[in-house]
Amino acid sequence: MSLQPTIQTLQQLNLHAMAEALAEQSTAPQLQELPFADRLALLLDRELCARDNRRRKRLLQLAKLKVHAAVEDLDHRASRGLDRTKMAALVQCDWIRRGQNLLITGATGTGKTWIACALGHQACRQGLSVRYFRLPRLLEELHIRHGDGSFGRFLTTLAKVHLLLLDDWGLAPMNSEDARDLLEILDDRVAQQATLITSQLPVSHWHEILGEPTVADAVLDRLLHSAHRLELKGESMRRQRVQTGDGEAGS
Repeated sequence: MSLQPTIQTLQQLNLHAMAEALAEQSTAPQLQELPFADRLALLLDRELCARDNRRRKRLLQLAKLKVHAAVEDLDHRASRGLDRTKMAALVQCDWIRRGQNLLITGATGTGKTWIACALGHQACRQGLSVRYFRLPRLLEELHIRHGDGSFGRFLTTLAKVHLLLLDDWGLAPMNSEDARDLLEILDDRVAQQATLITSQLPVSHWHEILGEPTVADAVLDRLLHSAHRLELKGESMRRQRVQTGDGEAGS
């Protein structure tokens, strides 16, 4: 019996990985000797694996991470202030599933953005949605969306993202409109979705850059509640990378 009609039917059903696997089975005598249930299980596994890979690729494209980084390449040297146990827990991404926040602080070049993107990449691997923004760019986009009437829809979109990554927090003081917009975003996410912040400023200085005290109180209340913290130390990773020609990039 020819398998071609079955392969064509699978392709029409968008089961392309199963169709490819079935064609491969027809040329592998050792697989043809397996019981039908085992062969079917192999076909289904191929299709599920292909779909998972496509989903991960799509999630990474939508995340728009600034740098390509993987947690396997993380530099754990003690001088950076990274705790291996804490990082091992963060890599599991359970904090994202629980809707908790992560605040990464440290001087410029210590690897904040790299670590944030590595964790974002790891979240995509685990099927979680991620969006990366440099905070100054996000604030510009919010201004535009106020003007064209899409602000509300944009907030709804951000509220559904499992991990919102805001890089370069506190590069400049915010006006009252910026702070209120951030409050709107964070209020939708509190205890529901995770937010990751990177900043050169210690958390103790964040209140003063948010302007209006009452709004600053509200923003920080939503950010700091159940938040994990990483305080990076040491010299610039960029400078070390230029000197050695390899290693994790700093930011």
